[in-house]
Amino acid sequence: MPYHHGDLRRAILAAAIEAITAVGSANLSLRDVARRAGVSHAAPVHHFGDKAGVLTALAEEGFDLLAEALSSAGDDFAEVGVAYVRFAVTHPAHFEVMFRPDTHHRDDPALSAARSRAGAVLARGAGPRPGDYTEVAAWSLMHGFATLWLTGALPTSLGDDLTAAARGVARTLFRN
Repeated sequence: MPYHHGDLRRAILAAAIEAITAVGSANLSLRDVARRAGVSHAAPVHHFGDKAGVLTALAEEGFDLLAEALSSAGDDFAEVGVAYVRFAVTHPAHFEVMFRPDTHHRDDPALSAARSRAGAVLARGAGPRPGDYTEVAAWSLMHGFATLWLTGALPTSLGDDLTAAARGVARTLFRN
């Protein structure tokens, strides 16, 4: 989809998602992103500064999308976990970048705000448990499950219904 006119920023981010899907974030190059977007090699640098700038924008977008997905799951903590897994599988390029602070500008104010919004929605379901590890345990469980699903490392006995499998895992620990 070569860029012609319109939202150049969006075109570059879409090309970055395409490139990450094809080669992974570690192998992402701005030259490849520019080629995929149909723009000059200087365009991504002009808009984002560097590779980390592009990945920062993707991570920010990912956290915003995650906050939206988690919010739509309601107040059932297990269903929030299922929404987390669905997000990861639906947006694997974002998911890959969001949790790799070594690849983006982790102190970027817009990224920090987006990360906080998503974290607040996740924490809301855990309830007020000062000093409790429930939130981290839930996040670790569902993040690990999502990662294992994405890499095809789960036993085939779970089947191919992502929602049912994620719900089963989430309900094992979080029953309402």
